[in-house]
Amino acid sequence: MTAEPVAVPHVVHVDLAGRTALVTGGGSGIGRACALRLGAAGARVLVVDRNIEAAEEVAAEAGGRAAGVDLADPDAVDRLDADVDIVVNNAGLQHVAPVQEFSPERFSHLHRVMVEAPFLIIRRALPHMYARGWGRIVNISSVHGLRASPYKSAYVSAKHALEGLSKVVALEGAAHGVTANCINPAYVRTALVESQIADQAASHGIPESEVLEKIMLARAAIKRLIEPEEVSELMAYLCSPPAAFITGASIALDGGWTAN
Repeated sequence: MTAEPVAVPHVVHVDLAGRTALVTGGGSGIGRACALRLGAAGARVLVVDRNIEAAEEVAAEAGGRAAGVDLADPDAVDRLDADVDIVVNNAGLQHVAPVQEFSPERFSHLHRVMVEAPFLIIRRALPHMYARGWGRIVNISSVHGLRASPYKSAYVSAKHALEGLSKVVALEGAAHGVTANCINPAYVRTALVESQIADQAASHGIPESEVLEKIMLARAAIKRLIEPEEVSELMAYLCSPPAAFITGASIALDGGWTAN
């Protein structure tokens, strides 16, 4: 990466003492930042990740618990605690290929992780949220939930589907004190983004050294990667009392990408 990381302090005071939270993909990147932020706010956090060692490490930092679950397995969701007040659907993965070369199984795999798993987790959590009259669902979508890019048919369609699911839950949950929103980041400084560089270079026929400038940051007005903590701060705000009227929203955290 060409730019140095930006320090992001906790600027929103959020008191989530007595609340329970579930974060998928919590072992690294955005999920790790969200789990730590929720723990710092006083929530009891369940860190869910396919990599149980990474999940346990983050859970120890957050003062929470860990669960090693592969969200591509629909039955695995049934092993997760359903009595949670906050759900952060963050787990995701990427695959870059032209549509005619895109593996159908890979396409289905991305949708299972990024659409079906969030649906199943929300479905199981809503009865508890409704009974308490309070719940916060934050879906980590993407600028690709609002825009498209070549070679990302599975990711773009999955994020668009997550947007629709989030809006439906917002409408159904409103009478029960439950909000549902999407956060739409552009490229975040994570291992997922770093792993795309070689594929992007091959797909676009350019050197890897040019991918960040010519592909990833080309459409953003602010020419840097987003820090995971910037996403987690917005997530924390959506769980705070001042954000109680925000629901069914898709909040772009994209450095001006969608202003074009």
